[in-house]
Amino acid sequence: MDSSEPKNMQDPRPKTQKYYLASQISLRLLAAVVSLTAATLAITDKQIITVYGIELEARYSYSSAFKYFASATIIACVFSVMSLIVAIVLDRKCSDSKIYFYMFLHDLVGTAMVISAASAATAIGLVARDGNNYLGWMAICGDFVRFCNKMTVAVVLSYFSFVLYLLLTIISAKKIQA
Repeated sequence: MDSSEPKNMQDPRPKTQKYYLASQISLRLLAAVVSLTAATLAITDKQIITVYGIELEARYSYSSAFKYFASATIIACVFSVMSLIVAIVLDRKCSDSKIYFYMFLHDLVGTAMVISAASAATAIGLVARDGNNYLGWMAICGDFVRFCNKMTVAVVLSYFSFVLYLLLTIISAKKIQA
């Protein structure tokens, strides 16, 4: 071994690049976990009650908005995992800012998808909680309390994942300028 070689190889990347990668990994991982948790809560949400001897059931699949919510959050989770892999590969292989533009678009689509799904679920959730007297829609959350509470937690988690995706979008946009 040559004595002129340094004993421990230093990472040639600047500290800002290390912080960028660390933020990418942590935010993408957290966004994937939160999105998956929200989707899992929504998909497994089901409650059966008996009213005057008749069984009534509430589940996410009875509402197209809740089905969209579950699907979009699962897709967002998959997007996060795929982009996590791409971010790691980009960090090691490429420093061309044009490639980071595609990451920005990816993050922007994920952000838009999550907020649209959360908004749709919120709208239907409010109708379920309050009803709509003008249209004759009854509030059901008074009867399906567990169902509504679990779906509320899922929607709140999806808003949290929206914030994470928004942060990723901002970080990706900043990387394009660099």
